[in-house]
Amino acid sequence: MGVPYYIVVEPQEYDQYASVIDPNKILTLPFSNLGQGSIPARNWIWDHAISTGASKHWILDDNLESFERYNNNKKIKCASGTVMRIAEQFVDRYENVPLSGLNYAIFCPATENRPPVRFNTRIYSCILISNDLKFRWRGRYNEDTDLSLRVLKAGYCTILFNAFLVGKRCTMAQSGGNTDELYAGDGRLKMAESLVKQHPDVARVTRKFGRYQHHVNYAPFALNKLIKKPDLDIDTAPNEYGMVLKKIPR
Repeated sequence: MGVPYYIVVEPQEYDQYASVIDPNKILTLPFSNLGQGSIPARNWIWDHAISTGASKHWILDDNLESFERYNNNKKIKCASGTVMRIAEQFVDRYENVPLSGLNYAIFCPATENRPPVRFNTRIYSCILISNDLKFRWRGRYNEDTDLSLRVLKAGYCTILFNAFLVGKRCTMAQSGGNTDELYAGDGRLKMAESLVKQHPDVARVTRKFGRYQHHVNYAPFALNKLIKKPDLDIDTAPNEYGMVLKKIPR
């Protein structure tokens, strides 16, 4: 897509990644196999982003397969990082949105209507984070949900984009990483139970799709209100940001 990026790996995996990815794009963690899932890596990435002077950073799961535009109930794959820039500029209109991201394509079926954005809900897998957020990743399980809830309980807002989506492989469909370290055995139940311990007021354990899951009630956060930046001047004319439809030859 032409977007500059870093991929963050544990030391023992460097050679495998360097065989297929430009080594200049690889950041190597100073630790490995801590048994805490992705939390230590995510916090290290956060610190690295701050060290670059950036005000925000994107953090993406490793099982995302595509970026898509969702318009008039059609999902069209994007070959440009413009989708991320649009999200950044939309979020920058507000003073109190430290967490935002793109929804999963599977949650926006072509047979149902969806608004272009959804407010004050969970942000998963493809996340834009304000580097000055006072919270950090914690625990071992369900870090996306936990961080989303702490942000919302602090009175902030979150923005989940439906206008642009990510195609994501089903959880546990890809080997390695959390599939082996966290999800094996009764890992799914432990994950759900851990979130209930962190947020018993809004979370409970349930079963969906034949396995244990957590269920969160986001209704209490509906009253969290966006705060627009002062002197905000928004151009209401349609803006495609240079994107055009192209038919890809087969």
